[in-house]
Amino acid sequence: MNKSKKVKIRESREDRVFHLLNYIFMILCSICILVPFMNIISSAFSDPSAVLNGKVTLLPVNPSLQGFKYVFQNKLIGTGYLNSILYTVLGTLISVSITVLAAYPLSRKELKCKKFFNWLFLFTMMFSGGMIPTYLVVKDLHMINSIWAVIIPNCLSIYNMIIARTFFNTEIPQEIYEAAEIDGAGDFTTLFKIVLPLSKAVLAVLVLFYAIGIWNMYFDAILYLNSYDKYPLQVILRDIMSDAQTQANMVQATGKMSSSAVLAMTESLKYTTILCASIPMLAIYPFVQKYFAKGVMIGSVKG
Repeated sequence: MNKSKKVKIRESREDRVFHLLNYIFMILCSICILVPFMNIISSAFSDPSAVLNGKVTLLPVNPSLQGFKYVFQNKLIGTGYLNSILYTVLGTLISVSITVLAAYPLSRKELKCKKFFNWLFLFTMMFSGGMIPTYLVVKDLHMINSIWAVIIPNCLSIYNMIIARTFFNTEIPQEIYEAAEIDGAGDFTTLFKIVLPLSKAVLAVLVLFYAIGIWNMYFDAILYLNSYDKYPLQVILRDIMSDAQTQANMVQATGKMSSSAVLAMTESLKYTTILCASIPMLAIYPFVQKYFAKGVMIGSVKG
């Protein structure tokens, strides 16, 4: 009985060199990303004096939690986390919904004046009203110091809308739309029961992009929010750093503590606050990376 054997295609010398260069490039890129991040983690868990003296590289030196104790003794840190989670979840849900509802019609060839609407969206991507006009609009809509002030003004990213539109154009076969139309399905039925179940990859990309953007939101919260109990985590961490720096300057002026100890604690807080702000987003990525890799390759040439 003849057994089928796998035939290996011998790579040419040029292909082997190309693959080798690819591996080297990817390894270098990984090192450039991982080494700074490992340094941040190690610095956050190291003794502040070791951080100040530059002794920390990839592993913690004299492990310490002084930075975390200083951060979490602030009563507003829990409120900041809850606010950021609320803004991220609600904002991502609204943004993804609006993006899909805008991208789906623009992906259909039946839409009249399709080019006009595409250029209209692109125009808003290249030109914006500016900070002061936007603030006046938010003020006139009575959204100042409310959750909607940090969600609604930036709820649609034209770049993300173009990604979704491209996916609907290239990854969803036209025959599916025709079959749904023959079966009597309307546009909303086609979108919610056929297109979206087949679009998990692009939805994962949109969720990740929007969630990261809203989680890292900083300036809008300072601009539109007035109450500390509504501030997101990023603003709370900014205030903690600012208070620490102010206290350090006062202590140095009075001479109650050595300047090196004050500077060491301030330097350690920089890495601690970065880690506190990054961990939630890093925890989300493993759940969406299955679809994210496919989604970011939309429109690429596949061989």
